[in-house]
Amino acid sequence: MDFLAVERGLVYLANMGPRVLLGVSGSIAAYKAVEIARLLQKGGAEVEVCLTRGALAFVTPLTFEAITRAPVRTEVLGTDGGEIAHVEQAHAVDLILVAPASANVLARLAAGFADDALTATILATRAPLLLAPAMETGMWENPATTDNVARLVARGAQILGPGEGALASGRSGRGRMLEPAEIVEQVFGALGPRDFAGREVLVTAGPTWEPLDPVRILSNRSTGAMGIEIAAAAARRGGQVNLVLGPTHLVPPSHPGLKVVRVETALQMLAAAEAALRKNSVVIGTAAVSDFRPAAARPQKLKRSDPAAAQLALAENPDVLATLGTKLGEGGLLVGFAAETEDVEAHALGKLKKKGCHLIIANQVGSAQGFGPGETKVVALDDVGGRAAFGPASKTKVAQFVLDQVARVGKQRSG
Repeated sequence: MDFLAVERGLVYLANMGPRVLLGVSGSIAAYKAVEIARLLQKGGAEVEVCLTRGALAFVTPLTFEAITRAPVRTEVLGTDGGEIAHVEQAHAVDLILVAPASANVLARLAAGFADDALTATILATRAPLLLAPAMETGMWENPATTDNVARLVARGAQILGPGEGALASGRSGRGRMLEPAEIVEQVFGALGPRDFAGREVLVTAGPTWEPLDPVRILSNRSTGAMGIEIAAAAARRGGQVNLVLGPTHLVPPSHPGLKVVRVETALQMLAAAEAALRKNSVVIGTAAVSDFRPAAARPQKLKRSDPAAAQLALAENPDVLATLGTKLGEGGLLVGFAAETEDVEAHALGKLKKKGCHLIIANQVGSAQGFGPGETKVVALDDVGGRAAFGPASKTKVAQFVLDQVARVGKQRSG
């Protein structure tokens, strides 16, 4: 990603997503590669697929073409518009993932074979190579496989797994391919920058539920989708991330650098965030915290006929973002979100100054936009007059844009 300074503003130049070649070899786990392709695309990658002859016994090219909207390669010989297909593909991709990687394909790669489309492309590439083995325990533990894996690792390949569990034979043991979500997390970790390595990142996300009685709540339409994407992306970029997440049906991805704390109310969110806060934290407040809560939650359901139902007494909730900002040290960075229905940038600038943010991300919301997993567009405004707009784009891509802006502002403040 590049930035172009224009007077005191910024124009953001967004590149296409990373280009990933997914190689599928002959294994019963080949059916899981379809989900891997889908998740890679969902994460913003451009996916191309290459099937070995063994893979064709388990899955078809049409399945992957329907998912990726791109031709699937199965043969090493042939040209594409006068170019040698496997050579051009080897130079074009940013990363090659083989999932599943059978014992046979590991052996052929270790020996330097180039007798099919996949091995020929891998032999010609300089892109990172990730291998997700899948085979019976005896095959995985065989000294021949151990030697092949060691040779591949020595050449720079990264081995993902395998895990333990039920195998195709009906037995259980080590050799089971990792689940698609685990593999995809590691792919994006290998692809992305590590500019948040060594940083503590605190993300608040989702709505809060403020109970009126055992049945009803005060809340809002937030799903936490944006905050979850930012937290996951920050972990992939090397950060140690604490995600304080309000009530949502969404499930954050599993990542060793990501810790999730579930809360319901604004008071619980503030307590959990303060417990995770460090003086030099990057605090990214995406949560849609309820400004008010019922002054007293009823122990029983409030009936329509109850005179108290005619007028609801409210108490003001603490300002979570502003409170966290007062506890940051010189090395900390406070990033807010402004979800507005009108005069978006004006309201966002007011919030930036009022809460003492170093950066604020503004977006327009309403009943049909902003919330949930769909596309959104945002404007980043910093405390020295910088402005950068991005979108409409998926929340996955917006998350990367936000983190790029955080990194830029952090570099400006430290420089």
